[in-house]
Amino acid sequence: MQLTHEETQFESSQFPITLICDHIYFQQNIGSLFRIGEAFGIEKIIFLGKDIPLNPRKINKTSRSTHLHLPYLVFEEENTLIEHLKEQDYEIISLEITSNSKALKDVLLPTNKKIALIIGSEINGVSEELLALSNQIVHINMFGKNSSMNVVQAASIALYEFTSKLI
Repeated sequence: MQLTHEETQFESSQFPITLICDHIYFQQNIGSLFRIGEAFGIEKIIFLGKDIPLNPRKINKTSRSTHLHLPYLVFEEENTLIEHLKEQDYEIISLEITSNSKALKDVLLPTNKKIALIIGSEINGVSEELLALSNQIVHINMFGKNSSMNVVQAASIALYEFTSKLI
């Protein structure tokens, strides 16, 4: 028999992970990122870009009200975000396929440092400036003909891998 939300046995945990969203603008993706971030117990989401569509009515359709519980920040300028990440001494990990990326399963997560997981825009991926700032760049091995997947699906896989290693 399927369990209700109240009947599940999952133990609440919070992980030192901040999800950085590099110019993600599709409202369905934004709402879904709140939902998956809350489900995996991340600390917060940071959105990079101008005019991020954070309309609660439209986001709520996919967030299922998790946008009300998961803290978030918005940085309009990339250099301000970069300063913030450096000041906070994050282990910066970008999720992107590059010439020097390694498989997600091989990511090395520090136990004494906050983690910033950078995911890229639906159109252009992670910016070159953020890739250059990254301590690690990881990709998801795929076995079909396509070389990319939806940003929410990719973030979900990465957060599962990260939290599994931090438990």
